[in-house]
Amino acid sequence: MKDKTIDYILRATWQAVSRMYNEEASRFDGSMAIGFALLSIDKENGTPSTFISNRMGMEATSLTRTLKALEEKGLITRKKNPEDGRGVLIYLTQLGKEKRELSKETVLKFNETVKKNISEEKLFHFIEVSETINNLISEKKIF
Repeated sequence: MKDKTIDYILRATWQAVSRMYNEEASRFDGSMAIGFALLSIDKENGTPSTFISNRMGMEATSLTRTLKALEEKGLITRKKNPEDGRGVLIYLTQLGKEKRELSKETVLKFNETVKKNISEEKLFHFIEVSETINNLISEKKIF
């Protein structure tokens, strides 16, 4: 552990989490990106696509591919935003709502399992350290 850099630990952990979610999602003909996108869409009122990309930290081109995949799988529909004719609202279909629930259960199970195996104090410090790293990056205090 002593010779591993912080960025290596973050990257390796995220890759393991990502792989785990993708393996689970593949059982339901999905992916981690699809699951997180479904969780980012309001299940009743629809959501502007710009909100989804911001929430997921995705570039517009990646989001476009993800939304296209969601639409092809029959998980979402797109409708013009009645309050802003230039914008589009993304709505879940009935199948999309069902897959969203599966995604939600998966994320909650992950959180529950981690919380059972890591003390509240350690989780608090993990979150605190993660927020500090994010702030250092966003405030451009590293480079």
